[in-house]
Amino acid sequence: MNTVLIIDDEATLRILLSRILELEGYEVLQAKDRMSGLRQLQQHEVDVVLCDVFLPDGNGVDMIPELKKCSPHSTVILLTAHGNIADGVQAIKNGAFDYIVKGDDNRKIIPLVSRAMDELRKGKTGKVMQIETLPGFESIVGSSASLTEVMNMARKVAVTDVCVLLNGETGTGKEVFARAIHAVSHRKDKPFVAINCSAFSKELLESELFGHKAGAFTGAIKDKKGLFEEADGGTLFLDEIGEMEFCLQAKLLRVLETHEFIKVGSTKTSKIDVRIIAATNRDLKKEIAQQHFREDLYFRMSVFQLLLPPLRERKGDVRLLAEYFVQKLSVQMQRIPMPIDAECMRLMESYSWPGNIRELKNVIERAIIVCNDAITVNDLPVDMCREQCDNPCEPDFDLATMERNHIAKILEYTHGNKTETARLLKIGLATLYRKIETYHLEIK
Repeated sequence: MNTVLIIDDEATLRILLSRILELEGYEVLQAKDRMSGLRQLQQHEVDVVLCDVFLPDGNGVDMIPELKKCSPHSTVILLTAHGNIADGVQAIKNGAFDYIVKGDDNRKIIPLVSRAMDELRKGKTGKVMQIETLPGFESIVGSSASLTEVMNMARKVAVTDVCVLLNGETGTGKEVFARAIHAVSHRKDKPFVAINCSAFSKELLESELFGHKAGAFTGAIKDKKGLFEEADGGTLFLDEIGEMEFCLQAKLLRVLETHEFIKVGSTKTSKIDVRIIAATNRDLKKEIAQQHFREDLYFRMSVFQLLLPPLRERKGDVRLLAEYFVQKLSVQMQRIPMPIDAECMRLMESYSWPGNIRELKNVIERAIIVCNDAITVNDLPVDMCREQCDNPCEPDFDLATMERNHIAKILEYTHGNKTETARLLKIGLATLYRKIETYHLEIK
């Protein structure tokens, strides 16, 4: 059961929110002030914290680092009776998931908590485990020569048990390839476990990978399985391995060589049978030269390397991917799929796509929301038009007006939910708050 902690000095509101959340199936803890909230975090594993900004013994905005230090895995959502842009920006900078106003935003609390839980489960801020049948290489969209060559190599290595290192820019689909390799391997009926190494500190990543014994460190209230143990018999995908702390790399190397590990706080050795697939967007040879990455681990991990091509080198695949995302996302959003007009497609095919496939998917998702009878240039982000020409889209084109209208449309679609709006716009929440203030947008 997912656990929510409510920190608020208003007893009536605490009780009301607790009842609502409990009806949704959450386990709810309550605290009336800063000190009792911190005690609850020390005594219980909490997924989401709903914290008031103005507490008798502290300020919620300033408390966020303290809450995160006490319970690093918890997601913090701030509640306030008197919202203002400055506090919202600072809250996001301090690490809050969102910042909402009591009363006006009450209807958003359940969807917001649900999204926060989804992020924890999906691994956007950490880990994800998947045991069900995964799609193989047929799920990879594209027919360009560079992509076909990489897929052919991946199919060959998939049937072996060697380590695979996936290289490529952010958004090129490294995890999709890792899942496909697992799906056609002899381990396909065992777990596929993925973790983003950049999402954790050295101490927390060590605990996530190897597990820990109760009492191993502050907050370790019970024994916990590590991801190596969870992935036993299957595949462990280490995303952004170049971000792993140098001292932890030695422990990973030992596991690869001996197939043994020791939990944090334990002296007992455990055996595991796990295939490792790793990914990075860094040049690991340069990292080795700068003594940021171990050379012995690199040679152990890079038995077989695959370089995923960026989307700008796969121009012929842009149309296929765009049409694929239109169909898939329209179904998910319960909308009728709209065609992409010729001018819009030409712009997309000539765009550089620095964010690669992930950026294209995000652009299509936003376009589906704001388009009318077809997806046109006017439904694309302003930056795409700005890159293409000095006088984009139409003679009387005003970039600022277009941006303002675009943000307003997304805010209307999300019913004012700023976290979802920022995600769809692919900007940070602090940036969104600044644009809301700059354009004097009213959030209904």
